[in-house]
Amino acid sequence: MSEVIFDSELKSLKLIQRGKVRDIYAIDDERMLFLASDRLSAFDVVLPTPIPGKGKVLTGMSNFWFERTRQIVGNHLTGIDPAGMVAADEAAQVAGRAVVVRKLKPLPVEAIVRGYIVGSGWKEYKKSGTVCSMPLPAGLHEADKLPEPIFTPSTKAEVGDHDENISFERTIELIGADLAEQVREVSIRLYNFAAEYALTRGIIIADTKFEFGQDEAGKLVLMDEILTPDSSRFWPVDSYAPGANPPSFDKQYVRDYLESLGWDKKPPAPALPDEVVQKTVERYREALKRLTDTDID
Repeated sequence: MSEVIFDSELKSLKLIQRGKVRDIYAIDDERMLFLASDRLSAFDVVLPTPIPGKGKVLTGMSNFWFERTRQIVGNHLTGIDPAGMVAADEAAQVAGRAVVVRKLKPLPVEAIVRGYIVGSGWKEYKKSGTVCSMPLPAGLHEADKLPEPIFTPSTKAEVGDHDENISFERTIELIGADLAEQVREVSIRLYNFAAEYALTRGIIIADTKFEFGQDEAGKLVLMDEILTPDSSRFWPVDSYAPGANPPSFDKQYVRDYLESLGWDKKPPAPALPDEVVQKTVERYREALKRLTDTDID
């Protein structure tokens, strides 16, 4: 496998920011380069241990889904080869893990769609019978499929801060009623499309997160990443059973390991042992193979 990249170092472009996973570089007034590193975040904290090849898995899977969801909503990809945007000796850094994207105005909310009740949603449901203040039917078990997918937005946290679930009413306050309705409708359409396809590949998409921006005309545009093991819960159909959190192809394995340590979920995060790293690599690559019939170098 090609080199592991924790922090990219592109001298030919100006670094705008390092996110939890992506390094963003300026190209010109209209375009940026998004590079997916091998960093992994859990509980909104960047871990010190990279996951080899993870950035390529995220990029390959996002590109797969972006191409197939264009009929639902446009996305930020330009189709320009990132290798042509950097110096020749930097081409290896961007190969398979970078994309050239349009500059957009990001919306200050994350669009989360849940098709099954698990994670923070399950914790809230056990206490109050709600998820993001939305009442749900009584008697649900952990990992049960919901009657219909629900839209449960959250705030967009800075690196090191925690996202917070918010109500739809709060979303309206942040971005306006018309845009909030559009984001909800598009997000649920995206989830339903992807979940139906994934089932044919032996994967349940329990929930997922979308990020949107607006172009200069105010048009809604899908951005960042889409339907990856970082932004979604992927469960194998053949081992799914309600009543417990199923095994997964995403970073839930890492979350479970960190929970077992009693870590307070504040920086600095503990390092991951080799066994956890290797099993995480295997899970990410298996998800890519199942969904896209491709693998990484």
